[in-house]
Amino acid sequence: MPAGGGRPGAGIDTPSPAGMMPAMRHRERRLRRIAWLRRFLLSVLLAFLLTQSSLTTLGTVERVRRFTRPLEFEFVGWTLDALRLKLTASSLGAAAYLPEAERRALVLRYAAGIDRRQQLLAEITERYADPSAGDAPSAVEPLQAELSALDADLLRWQPEVESILQEQVAVILHELGLDLAGAAVPPIAFHFSDLPMAVIVSPREVIRQDANVQVEPSLPLDEQIHLEQSIEQAYDVSALVVPIGGIGTYPTMVAESGAVPWVAEVVAHEWTHNYLTLRPLGLSYDVSPALRTMNETAASLMGKEVGRRLVERYYPELAPPPTSGQPETPPVPASAPSFDFRLEMRETRLEVDRLLAAGKVEEAEAYMEQRRQVFWQNGFHDLRRLNQAYFAFHGAYADEPGGAAGEDPVGAAVRQLWSASRTPAEFLRRIAWMSSFEALQQALRAG
Repeated sequence: MPAGGGRPGAGIDTPSPAGMMPAMRHRERRLRRIAWLRRFLLSVLLAFLLTQSSLTTLGTVERVRRFTRPLEFEFVGWTLDALRLKLTASSLGAAAYLPEAERRALVLRYAAGIDRRQQLLAEITERYADPSAGDAPSAVEPLQAELSALDADLLRWQPEVESILQEQVAVILHELGLDLAGAAVPPIAFHFSDLPMAVIVSPREVIRQDANVQVEPSLPLDEQIHLEQSIEQAYDVSALVVPIGGIGTYPTMVAESGAVPWVAEVVAHEWTHNYLTLRPLGLSYDVSPALRTMNETAASLMGKEVGRRLVERYYPELAPPPTSGQPETPPVPASAPSFDFRLEMRETRLEVDRLLAAGKVEEAEAYMEQRRQVFWQNGFHDLRRLNQAYFAFHGAYADEPGGAAGEDPVGAAVRQLWSASRTPAEFLRRIAWMSSFEALQQALRAG
């Protein structure tokens, strides 16, 4: 969803600088210094981080792009536009003048608006689909009017909500000791957006992510399926188009959601990727599957920790954040309370690994489809395909035992380092300078 449209702060009582208390003036000066540092670092990091938006293996990716090139998401234009919006919001700084209670209320109002928007869209679709609705355009006219007014409000609130959440994450990072001269480095900058989808490609005979190419978020389902089939038939591989929750561009891309805890977690998750990108672990992201898992698991652990602390500090009445920055586990349907998604997925991965190791590729694929039907029967209807590409993508997020990672030792080692570290900052600084799984194992042996 694009930002802009209206003056930031419109409709909100904003105190004038002349009437501020001394503490507020001190806060303003501090925020201006931080804003200056943020603008400076934004310009320095732009050229470097623009090239980090698509994490891929070049050989396979160039072949895959024969099919994806007309459909690919345009990152450079998006990033330049997002940077312009962030710099404008930073220079205006309207949210910085709001009392804390109003800042918190604005975030919650925005989140409720996002939820209401989803409800309105669903109601409008249902009215048009209802054969007994009669004159559908007339029936949905009040809903459309409400939706238009709500969209205008959301567009006006979005820059301030982003600024507030950025500052709140920055406060948590400061408390964790992950700042420099009072500011996070790199500065926290994210933008709500309709995220592209990722085309994941894995060999059939082994689970390994060989390509991750981002395509337009509006790609219809039938075209997603056609794209998967075309790639698979051309190269005898496993392909899957998957939705994602965030991307470590700069500013980072975060899916719009009414779940404030989830948003906070994803913002921190993607900031961690930006932090790692400036260090050996992030620079080595694509060197091996183990390093990809180290990156994603570290970012997920940090995202969960920062998200949890942010919610406890600013939104204590809200439910705990989801289990990872890139959630793998869908909500358990009420009709299937005894079906353990992570346990069942772990068992599936273990059997698939066993079959592939024995060279039984067709048997493994037949087994995955049979297991997908089991998940469907237990209420997990979003699991459209279960194949090698699915495990190659989701298995890298190993911040919790089990699930799509199976018995991959890399995630377990990252979790062990997390448990052995005295603080989250110590964990992040240690793992950031590792450029191999062997370095992580050595660090664990050394204690």
